[in-house]
Amino acid sequence: MDKASASNAKIPKVDFNDRFKALHKLRQKARKENHEQVVEEDRRAKLPKNYEAKKTREEWQVKELEERKAADERGLDFERLKALELPADVADKLEMKKNKKKNPDLGFSSYEEMTLRQHSRLTSSLDPNMDAYTKMRDVVGSEQFYPTADTLIHGNHYPTTSAMSRLVDDVKGQVKRREQFHRRRMFDPDAPIDYINEKNKKFNQKLEKFYGKYTEDIRDDLERGTAI
Repeated sequence: MDKASASNAKIPKVDFNDRFKALHKLRQKARKENHEQVVEEDRRAKLPKNYEAKKTREEWQVKELEERKAADERGLDFERLKALELPADVADKLEMKKNKKKNPDLGFSSYEEMTLRQHSRLTSSLDPNMDAYTKMRDVVGSEQFYPTADTLIHGNHYPTTSAMSRLVDDVKGQVKRREQFHRRRMFDPDAPIDYINEKNKKFNQKLEKFYGKYTEDIRDDLERGTAI
């Protein structure tokens, strides 16, 4: 009896009021956090769809402005520092994308548009030599160098050897690109021979392109010998 009373004396008494208050505080805290999350989700749902992308882009622009300002203060070229951090393949892709924006290939619309696009591409790759320009103007004269509709031009231009070499290299490059673009179709030895000459072959290919799906059953019957 004495041992039982001693063991009961060692067990601390639990205050259920304190436990209830602690649980009540935890519930209030959970309710408050849950309400805050619901409000935040509702706020995000009301935002535009591109809000996150726009926010990321604005942060990137602010960071770039800060880096550019820091580079200017140190007397460094920011574009050069930025290019040094880019991988070579990424830099090539960005350069190609920029060139496509400057002179986009929208497909054939007219010969005038095609000629203008070719002219823009060729003139954008020129690197004028202003010293040679000024020297040629002094040799030829202003009247012949800046001709009008009434000016007779004959034997007044003296191209340099380097200029002619550049012209030859450019023409050869155009021929090479044209050959790659207009490449010949490979001959298929297993294709059925249903033509008598090259002209008839092209005509049959056009017929197959436009009417092949409509005459497929008839052709199969003729080959099997079951046509009516």
